[in-house]
Order: sequence, then C-alpha cells, then structure tokens
Amino acid sequence: MTHDMLATLRSQLVAEVSAEASAAGTEAGDLEQAVWLRLLERLDADGPPVDPESWLRSAVRFEARLSRRTARLERPYGVEPADEHAPGPEQQALAAARRRALYAAVRRLPGRCPRLLAALLAPQDLTYREIAGELGMSQGSLGPERSRCLGCLRRLMTAEVAAREPRG
Repeated sequence: MTHDMLATLRSQLVAEVSAEASAAGTEAGDLEQAVWLRLLERLDADGPPVDPESWLRSAVRFEARLSRRTARLERPYGVEPADEHAPGPEQQALAAARRRALYAAVRRLPGRCPRLLAALLAPQDLTYREIAGELGMSQGSLGPERSRCLGCLRRLMTAEVAAREPRG
C-alpha cells in the first residue's frame, strides 16, 4: 500500500468511524485504532485487500458490532477493583465483635488499667501528655503502667480464649 492510498483510507476511515462509533457505544478513536490494527494484521497475513475501500467499510462495521456485543456482555464493576479491600459486612461484624470483647476485657482489669487502656484506645489518638493529664499521673509513669496493664490484659484474654476452645 502506498502512502497516498493510506492517506485516502485514513479520511474514509475517519468518516466511517464517526458514523458508527456512537451507535456502537464506543469512542471513535478506539474504533479507528481497532480497524488500523485489523488492517496491519491482514497485511502481515494476506497482503493488502483487493478493494481497500470496501474492506475498510466492512472492517469498521465488524469492529462496531464487536464493540456492541462486548458492551452488552461486559458489566462494569460497582467499585474499582483497587477499592475492594474495604471490609464486607461479615468482616465488619467480626471486627465489631472483637472490639466489644476487647473493651469488655479492658473494663475487667484491676486498678487504673481500664481508664489507661481506654484512653490509649480512644479514637481521638491522645498524646501521652494528654493521657497523663486526664488520669492525673506523671507522663514518665505511663509507659511502665501501660506495660503492666497490657500484661494483665494479655493474661486475661489468653485465659478466656483457652477456656472457650472445645476439647478433643
């Protein structure tokens, strides 16, 4: 195919694609690209078409039908696949149950532990200075106290989990 013939085919292709694209539910550029690709594949396999203008019209119509069929069979995602990491209802229910069990165990801890751990778990993300002020204790004693409280919580939760497991 000569350069002049490709230029002629290009103007015909633009006209044909403009007429078919909206009915096919696709972008004109996508349809044009698909036809050019089909022409390149044909040139590699069989050589140039005998009647390029007629071949071009039928190639555009074929690609338009293919695009309509594809649009009919494919369904768009409700959300982007990248956003599907959001937890579903089952995961949300399980997370809520774990939070309730954690807070129930925290409330059963001795001494200042329930208030300290509740402050550490607070959604406001309080600083050590704010927690120390709220609990009326020195900021330097928060770390050791937190360690003791977490140890108590760990022992309490381990005993509960072990007691609930079926035997056998």
